[in-house]
Formats: sequence, C-alpha cells, structure tokens
Amino acid sequence: MKVGMTLPVTEPGWTRNTLEAWCRNIESGPYHSLALGERLCFPSPEIIATLSACAALTRRVKLHTTVIVLPIHDPVVLAKQLATIDVFSEGRLIVGVGSGGREEDYRASNTPLNRKRLAVMEEQVATMRRVWSGEKVRAGTLRPVEPLPLQDGGPPILAGVFGPKGMASAAHWSGGLAGMSMSGQVSEAVDAFATFRQIWAEQGGSTAPYLTSSFWFALGANANAQVETHLLRYFNWLDDNARKAMAESCGFRGSVQALTDRLKQFRDAGCDELLLIPTSIDPDEVNRAAEAVAAL
Repeated sequence: MKVGMTLPVTEPGWTRNTLEAWCRNIESGPYHSLALGERLCFPSPEIIATLSACAALTRRVKLHTTVIVLPIHDPVVLAKQLATIDVFSEGRLIVGVGSGGREEDYRASNTPLNRKRLAVMEEQVATMRRVWSGEKVRAGTLRPVEPLPLQDGGPPILAGVFGPKGMASAAHWSGGLAGMSMSGQVSEAVDAFATFRQIWAEQGGSTAPYLTSSFWFALGANANAQVETHLLRYFNWLDDNARKAMAESCGFRGSVQALTDRLKQFRDAGCDELLLIPTSIDPDEVNRAAEAVAAL
C-alpha cells in the first residue's frame, strides 16, 4: 500500500514559507503523494493555484486532489488548468472529484444547487476527457483547448462518492475510489471497497479499480485536543451539537505504533493508497508520521 500526506489547508495561517516547508518534508519523506482538497467558503488556499505551486516545489511525489468540487467548475476551463498542472508536474497528477458536502460552495460560485448530482459529474468528466484528447468541444473555437496533459488520455480520475448509487455511477467514468474513513477505522474502508469492487465487476470493469481511503490523524499526548480543535473548525456548517459529536468521534488519535498498526489494517483490507490528513499546520507533523509509514 502506498501512503500519501494531505496538506492541512483548512488550518489557518498559511504563508509561502508554510507551503514550502510542507512540500519539502513530504517530498523528502517516505510518502508516495501529496494531496489537498477544495473548500470555497473557508480561509484555505485556492486549490488550483496551490497545486501549481506544489508542482513547482516538488519533483517526485504524485499530486492528488481530494477532492475538487466538480459541479462548481466549468469543465473546459478546469480541464485546461489540470492539463497545465500535469505538464508542469511532468505527469504526476491524480484527480479526485466529488460533488461536495456543503451547499455554500454552490451559492458562492453562483452554481445552481440542482447541479449537485451524479449525472452532472459524469457529463463533466466526459467533457474533460474530450478536451484532453484534443477534441474541440465547443463551437466557434479555432483550436482545441490546450495544452494537452502529459499523461496519455489525461490524469487518472478517482471518484469521491459514497453508497451504492454513487459507486454505480462512478464505475462508468472513474478509475477508482477517492474514499474517506470519517472514524479512521478500517471497517469503513472494508465496506466501501467491497461494495465498489462488486459494482465494478458487475459493470464489466476490465482492470481492478484503484482504491484509496483517508482519515484525519494526530499523534502524541495532545492528540485528542488537536483533532477536536481542528474538526470543530472544519465542520463549521453543522449545528453545535452535530459539530461536537463529529469532533469527538472522527479521526485517529494515538501513538506512532498505533498508527503503524492502523495503516497495516488498511493495507490488509486491500487499500491501494491511504492519504493521511493532518490536524495541525506544523510541518513537523509530516516527520512525526514518517516513522509509522516507513514501518509498513
């Protein structure tokens, strides 16, 4: 199993120096990838601009999006942005997409809420792949939208979906699952992987799907407080009781050895790649988790 590290972009206080430190530590550590997700209505750096910087600041690790809120983007413009990042990163981009869990992102981007649907994502992915193939997808253009991505056919696309209905749709248009274990327990991933594999096989997938999962983590004596502080801020769209319940129940909190054991459980469950989500902006979090990752 490969292990990646997510940038804690929902933590406050980002600067150029912070980004450089995180990229440097992930690049030099035992990590396969660097990941980041998208929130519009939050004091987090914008995803495409940040990905571009990460492409320039790294040379080895894969670059994951986990996930882009696809329906709030124009697929042609997004295809050009992602192709540019694929070129600048020399083919290291992996694109996770989803419909997002927050209606405010739709309102802020002036996107109708009725576009928060699986059918919309399927259509947008098809459009992006047509752009990446060099096809002129809209009338009145003299040339295709370029540059073309470095990876043949475009970057791999993973689906940030939940439940059988979402997975049935994703089996048509994705290369696998951009999963999430809210609790940090492997049981969530086991159930999701089994459902996705079954649906994938029923729909005639010729190759095995790429299965990823992720969870929040903190290490050491202050782990509980660190995770809860982070998640109370992150779940700001929930009411107070729900936000407190999520902060208390989500994520991994424990020792380096316990994290090693948890990673092995995900590996044994057939996870192809696990993305750790830190709950502190301190770049040393990358180094603290490296011992657990290296022990796999």
